[in-house]
Amino acid sequence: MIRVRSLALALSTLLSLSTVAACGSDSDAPKEVSAKTAALGTLTPGVIKVAVQPYAPYTSVQHDKIVGLDGDILGYVAKKLGLQVEPQVTDFAGMLAGVQSRRVDITIGGVAWTADRQKQGLFTDPPYYSPPAMAVRDGKTYKTVDDLKGRNLGTVEGYVWVKSIQAVPGAKLHAYPDANGVFDDLGAGRVDVGFLDPLIIIAAQKQRPDLKIATEYLTPPTAAQVKAQPAYEYFQPYQTGFYLPKKATRLEKAISAQIDAMYTNGELAKLVKKYGGDPEQFLKPAADVATVRRGVDRPADWTPPSVAPAGQ
Repeated sequence: MIRVRSLALALSTLLSLSTVAACGSDSDAPKEVSAKTAALGTLTPGVIKVAVQPYAPYTSVQHDKIVGLDGDILGYVAKKLGLQVEPQVTDFAGMLAGVQSRRVDITIGGVAWTADRQKQGLFTDPPYYSPPAMAVRDGKTYKTVDDLKGRNLGTVEGYVWVKSIQAVPGAKLHAYPDANGVFDDLGAGRVDVGFLDPLIIIAAQKQRPDLKIATEYLTPPTAAQVKAQPAYEYFQPYQTGFYLPKKATRLEKAISAQIDAMYTNGELAKLVKKYGGDPEQFLKPAADVATVRRGVDRPADWTPPSVAPAGQ
C-alpha cells in the first residue's frame, strides 16, 4: 500500500509538541566505537542519522531526541547496536529523498513498504503493521465496507483512503487539509466515520474528550471484494518499515534482527500499548504481507514477524 501524507501534518498543533532539528557533528559521536558497531557502516561510526517528520505520536523530536512509537522502537534498537541517534527534521518527501541520496542512514515514521520504494532503498522487517482504523462517534459501530455505504466519510486530502471512500457505493467524501478538520466535523455530526492513522485517533481521544469519539478497526475487505473493486485495497492493513539506503545492507540486517527479537521478547507489545494501540491489531501480519515481499526483497521462504497468538 502506498502511504500518502499531506505536508500539513495531522496533529502537530493539536498535541503541541516542539520539533527541533539536531545540529550534531562528528564531535558528538561516542569517543569509543566498538569494531562491531563500526562495521555497521553508518555515515559516522557510532552514530545513526535519522530523518523524521513531526508526526506525533509516531515521531516527534524533543530536546534532540526522537519520541513516539517509531522513535522508541529505534531507540531500543540503537542502544542494542551501540549507536547514538541523531535526528534530522524534514517533511515526508525529504525523509525518502534523504535515504535515497544517502544523506542520512535511515528514516522512520509509519513508512509503508511498496515495490517502488524498495527499488530505491532497503526496508527492514516490519516494526508493526498499520491496521485500517476509523474514528467514530461514541455508540456508533461500523465493522465492514458494507456498513459504510451511503455514509459521510472523512479523511485528509491526499491520503490513500480518498480513493477507497470514493469507491464505496453511495458514500460522500469529506476531505480536509488536516486531521483536525476530520475530528471537528465528526464531533459535530457532519461526518459519520473518519479514516486516519490509528494512533492519531487514539491521541485525539485523549486530547479532545469533548468530541466523544472512539476508535474502531475495519474488518478488511475480502480478496474477492478487492478484485471486484481494486480501490478497496486501501481499506486493508499495510506493513510499515524503517527505510535505509540501498547500500546499507549490514545495517538493515542488524536492525531487522533486533526488530524480530522485539516481537518475541515483548518489547514491541509494551511500546504499542504505551501509545494506546492494540498489539493484536499492530503486531500480527495480514496474509498478503509475506506474498508481496517474497522473491522481491526477501527470500522465497520469508515469514513476517508476529507476536504469538493470545494465550501462548
